[in-house]
Amino acid sequence: MEYRHLGKSGLKVPVLSFGTGTFGGKGEFFSAWGSTDVAEARKLIDICIDAGVTMFDSADIYSDGAAESVLGEAIKGRPRDKLILSTKATFRNGPGANEAGSSRHHLVRAVDSALKRLGTDYIDLFQLHGFDASTPVEETVSTLDDLVRAGKLRYVGASNFSGWHLMKSLAVSERYGYARYVAHQAYYSLIGREYEWELMPLAQDQGVGAVVWSPLGWGRLTGKIRRGQPLPANSRLHVTADMGPPVADELLYRVVDALEKVAGDIGKTVPQVALNWLLQRPTVSSVVVGARDETQLRQNLGAVGWNLTPAQIAELDAASAVTRTYPYWHQQGFLERNPNPV
Repeated sequence: MEYRHLGKSGLKVPVLSFGTGTFGGKGEFFSAWGSTDVAEARKLIDICIDAGVTMFDSADIYSDGAAESVLGEAIKGRPRDKLILSTKATFRNGPGANEAGSSRHHLVRAVDSALKRLGTDYIDLFQLHGFDASTPVEETVSTLDDLVRAGKLRYVGASNFSGWHLMKSLAVSERYGYARYVAHQAYYSLIGREYEWELMPLAQDQGVGAVVWSPLGWGRLTGKIRRGQPLPANSRLHVTADMGPPVADELLYRVVDALEKVAGDIGKTVPQVALNWLLQRPTVSSVVVGARDETQLRQNLGAVGWNLTPAQIAELDAASAVTRTYPYWHQQGFLERNPNPV
């Protein structure tokens, strides 16, 4: 398993990390993802560790905290310093006025609650799950800095920020000497390449590592969805499609066609090719993969240890290209002084 620095921090993370969105299975949305219990989670974690995947990602809203609890139980008895635990908070996790957001009040409670559920005294990477425009950035980043200095967090990051959200936060941290975001957990896939337009150049300039979520385009690049065919009966898209990243049907089918061609040429699966493409993009530190069972997990692990050729990457790039929105289409006319990061 290849390890890379997380942004410009000193922490090295595996290029594949394991997402626990399938753990717990509470509620209609998350039960559609999966309902992995502690016993099955232990088996999946064993497979991950044997393959060198030592980073496990969760969030307080995954199955209303049950995902963190299952993860915490599943890693009991393992050497804590051999694991990298990542989790997130910001979204609403209760009915109270202060049970949402990135205020000092909410973040301190959220971190303490996550520590209890995970059964640990520190979190390796804590990320804000979204930007809170109702809380001053100074309050948020100073709170995270306090939690780092208290030893409860090792590194901090963000998720789902726009470019200005991330840059303003980095600027405030720089001004006051607070712990800075070293990671941005962002959506990025062959059917969702908007990350490249502004967030990737920003990350490249500021040393922020991408931790990619939903690298298979919300389950659309599994190889089971094909032009002119209905969704498979067991697809979670029946329940979750409207809640995930949007994609035009023609773009999806065009990309799947290209993936199938490349996969057939090299004897790999469609998901393996889609994941390997991401692993060769600038700023990507780790790609979060999930799995309902051992078969899915082992297939995803087969995305490492080899590389697509430049010609194959160019073929996939062409199939997944879309017209950018303003000002990004305009900026493409000035590549001499404003080059694309890829």
